[in-house]
Amino acid sequence: MRGMMGFAGAVVLACHAPAAHAENILLSNDDGLTSNVVALYHALKAAGHDVIVSIPCANQSGMGTAVKFDGKMDALAGPCRNLAGKEGDPGAGPVTRPGFENDFFYVNGTPVMATLFGLDVLAAKRWGRAPDLVLSGPNEGQNVGPIVLSSGTVSNAQYAALRGLPAIAVSAGVHTTDDDGLANPKSREVAALTVKLVDHLKGKARGGALLPQGIALNVNFPNELVSPQWRRSRIGTYRSYLVSFVDGGDPAPGAPVPGLAPGTDTASPRLSIGMNQVPPTAAQARDEAAVYKKDIAVSVMQAGYEVSDKSTDRWLDRALSGL
Repeated sequence: MRGMMGFAGAVVLACHAPAAHAENILLSNDDGLTSNVVALYHALKAAGHDVIVSIPCANQSGMGTAVKFDGKMDALAGPCRNLAGKEGDPGAGPVTRPGFENDFFYVNGTPVMATLFGLDVLAAKRWGRAPDLVLSGPNEGQNVGPIVLSSGTVSNAQYAALRGLPAIAVSAGVHTTDDDGLANPKSREVAALTVKLVDHLKGKARGGALLPQGIALNVNFPNELVSPQWRRSRIGTYRSYLVSFVDGGDPAPGAPVPGLAPGTDTASPRLSIGMNQVPPTAAQARDEAAVYKKDIAVSVMQAGYEVSDKSTDRWLDRALSGL
């Protein structure tokens, strides 16, 4: 783990490296066709990178690592988010909204399925090999703390890392949406900073892999980009989002109060999501859920659930001895 933390520390250095050469990049997300993904695509292309976009048809936030193993990709029963595809279109294919036909593709499935479509079909056709980098996001809302386990944005990066590919999950604030024009100015700010990070890391790699083998990055931007600093963080235990299950009726004292739509049946069991009003402890000050409030939180993630730590290996050996 020390090597990983040393790498993460290097990430947060000021970005003064020379511009990197062009990369083949697969861009996915879990929200579908959004202002954020459009802005990042254009920013990457302007920087000289070759980009394929492979996104889910509908907003699939919270689907995590879910995939459908039934082997069947149904045609669209209705239009995709922001008309990426229309009713009757095939289960996976090029976006048919005018202006997005080139490089943009959708999948009538989960975020991970869209990423796999990009890796196994689109990249093979375009480049004849895997992409140099997989970018997931930017998400409409930060993915910090325990909620990363249900994040499709983060899961896309994890799947790519488990295939040995450099992968970065990127998340921005909820106010980066723009379903009318797909052109939120905040999306462009996040996109420019993301490209800066990618090119900086490539410059640091000096012709090698963008990231060390078997890890990915989780990057979270603050809601307001007021001179943010790049800061090494960790997923940690601090929770910005308080997620709990409410068994009908009013929430228990101290439980988060969800933002319920008018007419919501509060007597029915439901999932409650609220924001944590309790500040982090001193020990949690470097948790990404605390760092992102002001700065850009950059956390190292190991691929999957593997723990690469000799002391943990020794503990498990002792625990299993004599079994």
